[in-house]
Amino acid sequence: MDKNNAIITVLGHDRVGIIAAIANVLADSNINIKDISQTILDDIFTMVMMVDLKDVKIEESDIVDKLNKLGDDLGVKITIQHTDLFYAMHRI
Repeated sequence: MDKNNAIITVLGHDRVGIIAAIANVLADSNINIKDISQTILDDIFTMVMMVDLKDVKIEESDIVDKLNKLGDDLGVKITIQHTDLFYAMHRI
């Protein structure tokens, strides 16, 4: 696992522009999307992204704040966790 990688999860009602809005926030912070998986179950939007924080230009707390505000604006829940924490929390 690379310490520069993080997992972003998104869950909420589907609407136009969710992926674009998140991608724009990440690009503005110089965060690269390494992998993305998304699906819509009935009207529920779900997405998991692996991102690279190696060249990030802002503090981690600012990224969290930006994603939380964006989630509120879009009506979805957005979380970000370093991969080591994500894997530790989701180990069976």
